[in-house]
Amino acid sequence: MSPELISVLVLAVVFVIATTRSVNMGALAFAAAFGVGTLVADLDADGVFAGFPGDLFVVLVGVTYLFAIARANGTTDWLVYAAVRLVRGRVALIPWVMFALTGALTAIGAVSPAAVAIVAPIALSFAARYRISPLLMGAMVVHGAQAGGFSPISIYGSIVNGIVEREKLPGSEITLFLASLLANLVIAAVVFVVCGGLKLWRQGAVTDTGTGAPEATGTKDAGGGGGSGAAGPGSGTGTRTAPAPAPVATLPDAPTAVPLTVPVIATLVSLVALVVAVLGFDLDAGLTAITLAVVLSTAWPDDSRKAVGQIAWPTVLLICGVLTYVGVLDEMGTITWAGEGVGGIGVPLLAAVLLCYIGAIVSAFASSVGIMGALIPLAVPFLAQGEIGAVGMVAALAVSATVVDVSPFSTNGALVLAAAPDVDRDRFFRQLMAYGAIVVAAVPAVVWLVMVVPGWG
Repeated sequence: MSPELISVLVLAVVFVIATTRSVNMGALAFAAAFGVGTLVADLDADGVFAGFPGDLFVVLVGVTYLFAIARANGTTDWLVYAAVRLVRGRVALIPWVMFALTGALTAIGAVSPAAVAIVAPIALSFAARYRISPLLMGAMVVHGAQAGGFSPISIYGSIVNGIVEREKLPGSEITLFLASLLANLVIAAVVFVVCGGLKLWRQGAVTDTGTGAPEATGTKDAGGGGGSGAAGPGSGTGTRTAPAPAPVATLPDAPTAVPLTVPVIATLVSLVALVVAVLGFDLDAGLTAITLAVVLSTAWPDDSRKAVGQIAWPTVLLICGVLTYVGVLDEMGTITWAGEGVGGIGVPLLAAVLLCYIGAIVSAFASSVGIMGALIPLAVPFLAQGEIGAVGMVAALAVSATVVDVSPFSTNGALVLAAAPDVDRDRFFRQLMAYGAIVVAAVPAVVWLVMVVPGWG
């Protein structure tokens, strides 16, 4: 049995044990990385740790630390209140606002994980406040980031277009951008419907009376109840007036205004500084978030005393362990071995769909850009035969390798998992994993049928 096949089988065993024995998958993956790396791949400790995602570790810790402070001092409550006012109480619009916001950030040049790190904690806090499915809100944030991720001036778009140019393949920057935008928009619409978005829309809007007594508008109780100022049957007034129907709040009460205290203002300034530092100066999101969190903790220690304990440590262990094992797979050549095996198939259309699936599966655990950089050159030999359009194939690979970032093992999915407050994290992890599996199973085949089979480019 080849070392590459052994490494794949061990990964399957890790999944089985983690799901049947309730052991943290990250801890299992660390043990597997040590065993496979030393016994099968002949790697030393440095080789095993080469795959440890130090940057992702810092991002997860830094962002969850900063937003734990924001929750403690009331900043997230203020943001939720501002969001409700922005959409005039239509809670159903908030997921689409988050989709558009992350899409705009990545389209103008933000790295996808940085955009998700900025938006996801706010979006998930809102979801917790209004009992919106965290899966719906998290998926809208991630798919929004990927929708704008391939604009001609974006990071992903620039990298993929550069690979296409280097390999001397026909390319179309606008086609690549629109393919990702439309694919993610369609997926987001499906998720919105399936995860209860239409129900939110039918429930109407919530409004704040401004007196601390919120009310809900939209759905009314046809049966009615005793309304104020209306004489009921037993009122003794001599006049029988039908009781006025009372509003029934079909959503939680609208948030009352949160005062702009000095800690809240300082935290809002810190969040703006995070955006400016990441987008304007290309600073690391994790290191910047930790620095800002430390400044706030020093200034207001009472608000942030428990924040360190609210960092999503189990999630950090889970993600870092799995990605370390994937790094061992990369070091020992398992990923290249799988890709080259598919690339050698003599049927171009079959090879194309298999490459899309490899891109989706591997990208669910590893760098999307890295996978595209490896798979696009593998597609060059059969693209040169002229039976498959290069533009459609590149677009299909790009979409397949990025829509799966909702997986809890990818950077974006891990950020969503870590950012969700007041949830059963194990249950949410399983939801993200199941949704990621559905996306991996369905999307590559669909984009292959739509973009590759017709022969785009």
